[in-house]
Amino acid sequence: MAVARTITLPGDGQISSKYSGSILFVGTATTVITCGGFTILTDPNFLHSGDHAHLGYGLTSRRRTNPALEIEDLPHLDLCLLSHLHGDHWDRVAEAKLSKALPIVTTVHAAKALGRKGFDAVEGLDTWESVTVVKGEAHLRITAMPGRHGPGVVNALLPSVMGSLLEWGKGDDIFRLYISGDTLMHDELSQVPKRYPNINLALLHLGGTKVLGVLVTMDARQGIEAIRLIRPRTAIPIHYNDYTVFKSSLEDFQKAVREAGLEDRVHYLNHGDTYIFTMPGSRET
Repeated sequence: MAVARTITLPGDGQISSKYSGSILFVGTATTVITCGGFTILTDPNFLHSGDHAHLGYGLTSRRRTNPALEIEDLPHLDLCLLSHLHGDHWDRVAEAKLSKALPIVTTVHAAKALGRKGFDAVEGLDTWESVTVVKGEAHLRITAMPGRHGPGVVNALLPSVMGSLLEWGKGDDIFRLYISGDTLMHDELSQVPKRYPNINLALLHLGGTKVLGVLVTMDARQGIEAIRLIRPRTAIPIHYNDYTVFKSSLEDFQKAVREAGLEDRVHYLNHGDTYIFTMPGSRET
């Protein structure tokens, strides 16, 4: 059975009767999500074009792009959501410049590693475990979703990875945001729509990452499979075109979306773009 825990943050966190949320796409899998009284940083990667991210076992990948903003330009953060410990998701810039007191929700593996580096507010979740974040009247529930970073035995050689489900609101007014994390399509993902059948928005880590010729993140074809399986009202692709190990381009995915007839379900963001969404139950005052 999933274990529920609580993180209590300072601040009043008051929610108005009319509100929206936003997602700023910084690059790679880095976004700034502002919604329901919280500001959340995902998978912080602030390396610049030409820098190399460390992927383990002595492997590196060169970044092709710059982040849309520098880490010093981030707004005040309530927490960080980290899918796993790879250099294109948690880089040396984040490690050096993020506050050691910033709450971080991540995998158990990453939580232990970050704890050894002095980050003292890290919450590690196993698949289907949840944590509720509370700030005054504001509540956010985060649940770890299943992720598999590689096929077969390759997965055991890679750091554990999680997707995330973020839920704001109550009853019929719940807004659900699904973030895939660096995963391939695999059988356990079929449990996501069974447990959470009404997902409003999904951020899909694509890119078709290949390490030593082995696919370790969803490519265009698997991205289409994910949309059909998870059935979000809107899907936004992220984690594409940024590193030399990304072998399936955004253009590949756009073509696959057109061929699948899913254009009305997908929204595209360039680096630095912001997507605005309206929360259920919002009303004019």
